[in-house]
Amino acid sequence: MAFPHTREKLRSVWRILLDLIFPPRCVGCGRWGSLLCDHCLSAVSWLCPPVCTRCGRPQARSRLCPDCRRSSPPLSAIRSAVIFEGPLRQAILHLKYRGQRELAQPLGTLMARAWPRDAMRGDCLVPVPLHPSRERARGYNQSRLLAEALSEQIGLPVVHGAIRRIRATRPQVYLKARDRRENVKGAFVVDGTSLRGRRPILIDDVCTTGATLAACAEALWTAGAEDVRAYTLARAAWDPARPDILPDLMPRAEGTS
Repeated sequence: MAFPHTREKLRSVWRILLDLIFPPRCVGCGRWGSLLCDHCLSAVSWLCPPVCTRCGRPQARSRLCPDCRRSSPPLSAIRSAVIFEGPLRQAILHLKYRGQRELAQPLGTLMARAWPRDAMRGDCLVPVPLHPSRERARGYNQSRLLAEALSEQIGLPVVHGAIRRIRATRPQVYLKARDRRENVKGAFVVDGTSLRGRRPILIDDVCTTGATLAACAEALWTAGAEDVRAYTLARAAWDPARPDILPDLMPRAEGTS
């Protein structure tokens, strides 16, 4: 039986050979040569300040947003690298739903480029887990792949397996905002004491309402974490004043995007 690092090396060699025989196409525009071409990368919308100092939602000034003043999420800070739109949206959907796990490396590089050092004061990265049945069906957890790619570039270790999703929840993408919190309530647990006294940073692909991150954070606090923050690749547009109007987070049919 091959060791994990041996399997990764074999997978890398196999990808190189496939690229030589079948050159990759950009998921954003279809150009040959790379999974994300320079043209599409230059079109990425970085999520720059001002944002809410707690939930990271874009706003006119860097202070607590009205929603966080009323009821703060159980995280010290949430930040995202880019806005969920354009070629970046396509890349995330290909990573999540079309089996293109190799996209995690360039997307992790984007996360590293935008790493908000001041807001993300932590000592380890913790990927948001999938339920085991969903991870088996997909073949991988995209948040784990992003965390590993980010870890390589910023130096913080990834803690694997400490937090588990114990309930197979409905996909959040199909739910209205008010149902998302209830859907993931109590869905996560932290095993053992590996995160007691630690300052974990949750890693996920997209933040919309923040319900999943909040549910994970609750489990981490219960397990004795000293502080909990979250960093996602992308932020999807969502207005708490219109909570049931949510962005399209599912892939479109080929030729319609």
